[in-house]
Amino acid sequence: MTVTNAATNLYLPDAKLTQPAVSAIDEFAKSSLPGVWAFLDKATIVADLRSRVNDPVQINQGGQPFCGPAAVLFELVRKQPLRYVRICQSLFETGYFQAASHWISASNELRQASRGDLHMSQVDWMVLATLRQSENLLFPVEPNAPEMIRNLAGMTKSWEMRGWIKEILGYRKSEYYHAYLMNDVSALNQAAAAIQSGGVAFALITAEGMLQTNPPPIPFPSHWVALLGNIAVTNNQVSFDVYTWSKKLHLDLDLSSFKKYFWAAVTGIP
Repeated sequence: MTVTNAATNLYLPDAKLTQPAVSAIDEFAKSSLPGVWAFLDKATIVADLRSRVNDPVQINQGGQPFCGPAAVLFELVRKQPLRYVRICQSLFETGYFQAASHWISASNELRQASRGDLHMSQVDWMVLATLRQSENLLFPVEPNAPEMIRNLAGMTKSWEMRGWIKEILGYRKSEYYHAYLMNDVSALNQAAAAIQSGGVAFALITAEGMLQTNPPPIPFPSHWVALLGNIAVTNNQVSFDVYTWSKKLHLDLDLSSFKKYFWAAVTGIP
């Protein structure tokens, strides 16, 4: 298995997409409306917005278990930076934003709990914690809860990924492809087809085995990544580019390892 940095100039939005977003950030910075997040700083959020619109890879889940929503947010910034800025401004000033079919809001409890060491940037926390909370029924999203509680609250299921593809990215069609044991390459090919058609694809993997050097004795699904493309299956090798943990990586695996650590793919098509 080989993990290397993907080419830095790939997968960035062009000026036609970023310029309207930059103008929207300027408007947000000048807005006199107060924020409803008592412990988040507007100047910090505006500065972080600029860095992410310029380079979506800056989206970072940090020390929080937000890999699923972080992967979706990365694709939002990369493909729809203006919508991303509008969502952030609305969340900061009102505590909610308009998704494709309904409003998504940050509860007063979440906004009051968003203080101290968030283990990530303020702007990423504001959006990712809101998305995560919108799906949670049992566990509250708190930045400094015990690690076990944070991990339980941060678990992302495939149907949540499909929901965010439709509600956050606004894509009309989303599909789930089970990959483990029998359909690994087929699921990856479906992901490649979605990307080539202008859509998005996300993969559920065993990060410890596919991205790190500490594979567990028994593989288990632990992490969502955004599949970026450059997908190739030749002989006994599988390779592709991913976004995760504020990095673009190129993965080159033997087929056996790929089958062991690749669990599912979720795609979205506009």
